[in-house]
Amino acid sequence: MHTVPHALTPPATPLDDASVSRVIEMAWEDRTPFEAIEAQFGLNESAVIALMRTSLKASSYRLWRQRVQGRKTKHVGLRPAGLPTVLRHRANHRWPQR
Repeated sequence: MHTVPHALTPPATPLDDASVSRVIEMAWEDRTPFEAIEAQFGLNESAVIALMRTSLKASSYRLWRQRVQGRKTKHVGLRPAGLPTVLRHRANHRWPQR
């Protein structure tokens, strides 16, 4: 089980290893905004950053931070008007369709 530092908004329950893995995967994806991670797992952007810092190697964390800082697709509010709002990426082979 992984926990998020107390100063940040923790999820209602600690995340299991599969959930932590999914959060990391979503955080690396270009088109999955932080808002989608918060809606699904209850982790705001600061909590995702803290989780990534503790879960990744230092060099991987630095690469990820450089990649997402200021990226328009990681923040719903920064997306261009023509870009559809994507709340969550769902690969057909990984998650059952609702």
